[in-house]
Amino acid sequence: MKLTIAPLSTPLSITAAAQQAIIAADRLFIQTEQHPSAYWLKDSGIEYGSMDDLYESCYDFDELNAAVAQRLLEGDTDTVYAPVGRGVGSALLEAIRTRADETGAKLSILSASGYAEAALCAAGQPTGSVRILSANELPCRIDTSVPLCIEEVDTPIRAGEVKLALGEYYPDEHGVTLACMDGRGAYHCSDIKLYELDRQRNSFFAATVLIVPPAALEQLDRHGMDSLVDVLKRLRGENGCPWDREQTHMSLRNTMIEEAYEAVDAIERGDTDALCEELGDVLLQIVFHAQIETEASGFTIRDVTTGIVKKLMYRHPHVFSALKVSGTEEVLKNWEELKKKEKHIHSATEAMQAVPQCFPSLMRASKLQKRAARHGAALQGADAAALADAAENLQTAQPASAQAEQAVGELLFAAANLARQAGVDPEQALQKANEAFCTAAGPVA
Repeated sequence: MKLTIAPLSTPLSITAAAQQAIIAADRLFIQTEQHPSAYWLKDSGIEYGSMDDLYESCYDFDELNAAVAQRLLEGDTDTVYAPVGRGVGSALLEAIRTRADETGAKLSILSASGYAEAALCAAGQPTGSVRILSANELPCRIDTSVPLCIEEVDTPIRAGEVKLALGEYYPDEHGVTLACMDGRGAYHCSDIKLYELDRQRNSFFAATVLIVPPAALEQLDRHGMDSLVDVLKRLRGENGCPWDREQTHMSLRNTMIEEAYEAVDAIERGDTDALCEELGDVLLQIVFHAQIETEASGFTIRDVTTGIVKKLMYRHPHVFSALKVSGTEEVLKNWEELKKKEKHIHSATEAMQAVPQCFPSLMRASKLQKRAARHGAALQGADAAALADAAENLQTAQPASAQAEQAVGELLFAAANLARQAGVDPEQALQKANEAFCTAAGPVA
């Protein structure tokens, strides 16, 4: 037998191939009689069966899909299935294909002209460059600069879900068009505000379509990464900001460091409102540097996000592949091993050379010692005895002399190593000591 899937969007927009298949069908099933297309079939004297009883009797969509596939592919009569809208969903299609393989049936799928095209024509809107979605696909990432058409807004509950999903991108007052089909397959449109969507009575059926026009950047209440990238493009564009256009990687170097420290300060204070703001400032720096490189035909922000996503997936094989781990310690061990392999680090010298020189000195000392220890390198001048020797040398050195500077360096280096051995971050420890000193000193006259 042969099964043909001929999408039945509306009587006014059905494709010629689908119409021909439906009219000539030996055995025809439609998805539901609760659709204007059923009137067209009745008026045309075309006999059909529907899946409405299965929708009522099946417990979940897995059971429903299996039952629909079973009904369509039983017997040996060539059959046409006319789903409403753009076609069948991926889960149902998989169930149909599985059943077709079992029965040896031949499957043919015709192209569709969905509700969206008919609704757009009724609304007098162009059909080109429009993103078409099913309400079932929301929430998802949305580009507010592109017109949006959402099919299958079939219930008030679904309309509420669509409103909430779109509210993450568009303002409540954003104008939208609700297109509803009458009993003869013609669309009637009404212009409303987004916040009014789920308040429309008797408007939600399988064929109901929501048309969302694009929104300018200045109109939006909420913004994603795309908006930030667009803002930087405009700031550095021909008619942008003179200051922003003058910036380079080097001119922004200190700002990157300052913004990171301000974010850390918010964390230390437990101020989540400030942290939200400071993370935005850090993110601005990232996008700023990426935009500079984009203009120079270097890398883009997408290259940045691609790189970090691939790195995270590579360094978490216990999540993204079959590797099993027993706990955090093994995770960290695997991370370091993968990092060494990724960066081609084979010795203690190579590991220490990879530590950036621009780190704060105490932080860098701690990282150098950690990497040396991991590679089994001997740490000279990094124990309690070295600490005592450095303190003694400092006492005998002339103030502000090279000997005094060397003794202080040795003292701090040994202290950083003792902190590492004690499982303490020396940078944080010194910061807390600073704060304790300030508290003990009291107000300054």
